[in-house]
Amino acid sequence: MFPVAGLGTRFLPATKVVPKELLPVVDKPLIQYAVEEALAAGVDTLVFVSNRNKHGIADHFDKAVEIERSLDEKGKHDVLARIRGIIPEGVSTVVVTQEEALGLGHAVLCARPVVGDEPFAVMLPDDMVMDPGRGALRQLVDLHAATGASVIGVEPVPREKTRQYGVVAVEDNPQGHQQVTAIVEKPEPEDAPSNLGVVGRYLLSGRIFELLEDTRAGVGGEIQLTDAIAALMEESEVLACQFEGRRYDCGSPMGFLEATIDYALARGELREDLLEFMASRATGSAG
Repeated sequence: MFPVAGLGTRFLPATKVVPKELLPVVDKPLIQYAVEEALAAGVDTLVFVSNRNKHGIADHFDKAVEIERSLDEKGKHDVLARIRGIIPEGVSTVVVTQEEALGLGHAVLCARPVVGDEPFAVMLPDDMVMDPGRGALRQLVDLHAATGASVIGVEPVPREKTRQYGVVAVEDNPQGHQQVTAIVEKPEPEDAPSNLGVVGRYLLSGRIFELLEDTRAGVGGEIQLTDAIAALMEESEVLACQFEGRRYDCGSPMGFLEATIDYALARGELREDLLEFMASRATGSAG
């Protein structure tokens, strides 16, 4: 499930009408990269938890009859294939409305009628991960398949920035995996149990829904997913996965720019021209 109900205020005025998740990184919207990562991990149902005003995300993943007809008539079959291939056959999409912005935990809880009691993934599109290998979510899925445990994605973060993350403490279990022993939402640096921040990838037991039902508002007056995970840890094993790949904080303009540049550099047809352009700017030339 993808929590996409946020207002994207750090990108205003661009996000006044266009959802932040539809802003392009090179030539694909941010949300599409997250969906492609989920599909690569074997996901067959995509749940978007949105607000009542963000219709564009669902529209992006729906058929575009007029555009497809026009491309077909003009013989642009390569572009047509890219549009039709956004969601493969056999994959379903569901949009759930979050009536109020009551936190990530509440957004996850909104997906319960669709997910049921089975294990499921939560992906925050803002946390974009470039990985030429398995993909970040696939790494969590593989660890869950091997252990049966819930898994959360983590990475080292600067100690002075722990107040921006959920932060975990871990210890090696007998199987050599990192078991989460504590999780705290946005601690001050001096109170953080480590410098391992939780970064936008979760694979959780369906039990988390019942725990979220009993979770009271926490930091920021919101229902925090980390509080429910802490309760889950009292009943079952939760593992941390320091996934391979580079993460970009696309919730910030600078992180979004970094992702755009690196993804463009990874494109063979753009790389040389972009490097030449950046070199000209670095030397002060107008080009």
